[in-house]
Amino acid sequence: MTRIADLYGRLMSAFGVDDFQIPAACVKLFRQDALVPAVVQSHIVEQETLTVCQAVRHAALDQPVYLTPASIGCVAAAISLGMVDPEDRQPVASPLPAYVRLMEAQSDLGARFQSPTPGDFTDGTVYACREAGRPDFGLFGPQDSGRFDTRAIARQAIAAMDRITPADTRGVFFYANHFQSLDILPDVILLDVRPVELTRLLQGYQFLTGKAVQAWMNPLRAVDADLIARPILTGEINISSYCLGARTLARFDGDRLGMGIPYAAFEQMVRGMEASATGYPFHRYAGAVARKPS
Repeated sequence: MTRIADLYGRLMSAFGVDDFQIPAACVKLFRQDALVPAVVQSHIVEQETLTVCQAVRHAALDQPVYLTPASIGCVAAAISLGMVDPEDRQPVASPLPAYVRLMEAQSDLGARFQSPTPGDFTDGTVYACREAGRPDFGLFGPQDSGRFDTRAIARQAIAAMDRITPADTRGVFFYANHFQSLDILPDVILLDVRPVELTRLLQGYQFLTGKAVQAWMNPLRAVDADLIARPILTGEINISSYCLGARTLARFDGDRLGMGIPYAAFEQMVRGMEASATGYPFHRYAGAVARKPS
């Protein structure tokens, strides 16, 4: 049994409910000078692109995914995870990222459509497409308001979104907690939780640490910036209500929240959950065992 599989099993047992499960995905970043194991490279995505939130969903369903700059389906996520220079003015290469394909489809421009560059995301043009006069960068037709009212507001929001620097990430591996081909320690563990489960997890973490958990949430880049990059950079747990892409493309359920947990904090949480089981009887929480996750 791998170390992460053991920890996850102990965490679920600590809830004290039979056959209890929370959808989980592990994330490992490989920087430019890192050796990428062959078993990881065997899960590279080819001839298509996946957004990070889609990769997380795949991983939770035991479908490992290794994303590279050529296969990541969201330019913004590539920025967040240090795969591309945020100021780059060259359009992303073919195949088009999944997020950009939505723009192309609604633009009705066909072959005349020009992909947005990372710089177009960074300077606010993509997210304030109406004010920028770029309806082709919308997602929902000519009446799309954009994600922010003006480019200035968009830039303000973007500046608060975490990203890995420098932009030298070779790839990111997404895999299930019970992945057995390699005992690889994740940088971050992502949990797809109901609010009642989040309550108990935070109680377990705080039982041994006494540390409050502050949520840093953005309307965009929730999975890649808020739940992966931020925990890596800060070493702290973060919580997100998810974002547009996670809700529409990856179809995360409406009653779920995202939780990004650095590996060291995950170990603390497991120990705290076990030690506090008699003080926080999860099975008595309203709605705690109402249904199993989909």
